[in-house]
Amino acid sequence: MDQSLGQHYLDDTRWTFSYYKKLAEGALAQISDEDFFRTLDAESNSIAVNMKHMAGNMTSRWTDFLTTDGEKPERNRDMEFVMLPDTTRDEMLVYWEKGWKCVFDAVEPLKPDDLMRTVRIRGQDHTVVQAINRQLAHYAYHVGQIVYLAKHFRSSEWQSLSVPRNRSAEVNARLQHRARLS
Repeated sequence: MDQSLGQHYLDDTRWTFSYYKKLAEGALAQISDEDFFRTLDAESNSIAVNMKHMAGNMTSRWTDFLTTDGEKPERNRDMEFVMLPDTTRDEMLVYWEKGWKCVFDAVEPLKPDDLMRTVRIRGQDHTVVQAINRQLAHYAYHVGQIVYLAKHFRSSEWQSLSVPRNRSAEVNARLQHRARLS
């Protein structure tokens, strides 16, 4: 793989993982502890459960990323969707940070030459690029759920994490003005 393209991909990967983490945390900052654990119905996951599942997945997939199967034998995926009654928001945030630490600890040292290496997830071969893309898509999916739930719970008090509704023209004009200045 071309070194400059490979390095660009890795830089973008790091940025994108950071972006989704920050996006979820922007939503978390707006909700109460009650909403953190709240579900819409019996079949829905709470924000806390989404975070627990993501952190469990991150820990499994990214620990010894290049050398062991991403589905670790000690992972209990089914329990990631069960919130024990005494669980606190602070405990979940610590677990969330632990999961993201596994992600960044695995991705930071990667070099362009690593991108075509083979890693295994649930016994299936993936290139490092495929494995990264799989996880980026998975985390984006669940971060979307977290943001959606937080926005639903906050309703009219929600503070937009991107372009606020009915403000696209204003944001575009501001960006064009900045571009002209640089």
